[in-house]
Amino acid sequence: MSVLRAESVTKLFGRKSAEAQRKLKAGAEPAAVRELGVTPAVVDATFEVRQGEIFVVMGLSGSGKSTLIRTLNGLLEVTSGRVEIDGQDIAKLSPKALRALRQNKVSMVFQHFALFPHRTVLANAAYGLEVRGVPKEMREKTAREFLGLVGLEGWENMRPGELSGGMKQRVGLARALASGTDIILMDEAFSALDPLIRREVQDLLLDLQARFGKTIVFITHDLNEAMRIGDRIAVMREGRIVQIGTAEEILTDPANDYVAQFVADVDRTKVLTASSVMEKPLVTVLATTGPRTALRTMREHQTSAAFVIGRDRRLVGRVRATVIADAVQDNVQSLDGLIDPEDPEPVAPDTPVADLFLRCAESDLPVPVADADGTLVGVIPRVTLLAALGAINSTVEPVVEDPQPALMKEGSGVDE
Repeated sequence: MSVLRAESVTKLFGRKSAEAQRKLKAGAEPAAVRELGVTPAVVDATFEVRQGEIFVVMGLSGSGKSTLIRTLNGLLEVTSGRVEIDGQDIAKLSPKALRALRQNKVSMVFQHFALFPHRTVLANAAYGLEVRGVPKEMREKTAREFLGLVGLEGWENMRPGELSGGMKQRVGLARALASGTDIILMDEAFSALDPLIRREVQDLLLDLQARFGKTIVFITHDLNEAMRIGDRIAVMREGRIVQIGTAEEILTDPANDYVAQFVADVDRTKVLTASSVMEKPLVTVLATTGPRTALRTMREHQTSAAFVIGRDRRLVGRVRATVIADAVQDNVQSLDGLIDPEDPEPVAPDTPVADLFLRCAESDLPVPVADADGTLVGVIPRVTLLAALGAINSTVEPVVEDPQPALMKEGSGVDE
């Protein structure tokens, strides 16, 4: 269910905005509009943000992302289009109602912290509650709880000037969470931080999100940050949203050359998952199947092993042809005792490709992929993973030759 919706939002700066808007609707490029002395900061942006998701808006400097986020809580009035929060058009709210919306439903975390230098850490974290008229004892209790959650217990009486950049941003997070709003807008919130501290605060955000399930709109120009924390990503260029999708969708199916170039240097092994490289399991046998039938199935498919599943398609384990052949010789009538339930342990569909290489290298057979219910949804042969890696590398630069052809041959046997 969407809690925030932008429909054809356009924000123009300049005296001739009406004329510029007519040109844009007629298909004019932003450069033609700028000739009128008008800056098209946001053009025809449409999207929905679902409850509890982190929706990342990504783009280069000047793409319009910071302007866009300021239209979402009414800090900037749209030139045309509409912004809805919980189905309510915020442009139709009175100034008093709009202030109440910001106090109760939408909080914001800024790039440069926006802390009051004369207030203590505790007073800064409690500010949103203070504005709403919450009694001092209650608001300070709540603020202390959230400062503890962001790792600032014991720093309550310090001033912002005594904190590092990462600590200041933690205060901003604590203030947004303590306010109790359902929606949090974060405008380049981590861009002023050093890389190591930035990753720590990203981890903190993900941990807090898993606990509280807020609806977050996160603005960034850092592609790796967007790919790491975003449930979905909107890519902006010259005020327009050119693609919306998951990190995996944007990497594997870019909407145009601009997006393809934008994501060219991303480490795809950390973004793509098992579900994107797995194949359908071609050889499976039911747990109730007899050894002779199982052996015949494996011989027909020229494989030395098969996955065993229940009638509900849940993965039971794996049997090897050598074991089954011995059982047939001994006139064994059941697969009971022949199934290895840990050969090998399955991976989840959302397992990053980077985590699959060791698993595939350690196993002479394909790695199974099972969902949360244990249902077998796919397999990853070693040769398939290596081929996917080749495709990943070829998007960045052409591969001249295969440095280890023998490795490819090793992974292409009948077991695969």
